[in-house]
Amino acid sequence: MDIVFIKGLRIETVIGIYDWEKAIRQPVVLDIEMGTDVRRGAISDKIDDALDYKAVSKRLKQFVGESRFELVETLAERCAAIILNEFSVPWVRLSLNKVGAVTDAEGVGVIIEREGASEAMGARSDAANDGAGIADDERESAPSMSAQ
Repeated sequence: MDIVFIKGLRIETVIGIYDWEKAIRQPVVLDIEMGTDVRRGAISDKIDDALDYKAVSKRLKQFVGESRFELVETLAERCAAIILNEFSVPWVRLSLNKVGAVTDAEGVGVIIEREGASEAMGARSDAANDGAGIADDERESAPSMSAQ
């Protein structure tokens, strides 16, 4: 899988748990990695065949700029959901940095990784098939590692 990234996307928003934070706009900085296959766009050299990072950036700037959340965790989850659902990305890693939130720190925040529904279903299917090829009665009669 290839990765298309957006680094250092700075957006002003209302975020925080304190009353004074709810009355001001503060910067957050997003670093985003999106799993995709770039071959189709590379072959055609057409933006319609590629993951449009400008469109992703514009959508996140609109959403984050208009949002009001207390926790960076909530904002990060919502941003990841937008990327996965609206841009048909199978996987995203998103870092959300609340710049200046802690004195003497460059920033604080979260880094999350999420998969789209089809990717998550595949992982669940793989997990369900871990014992593939072993009959139920063989699994039941096999000695347990915890019993040893």
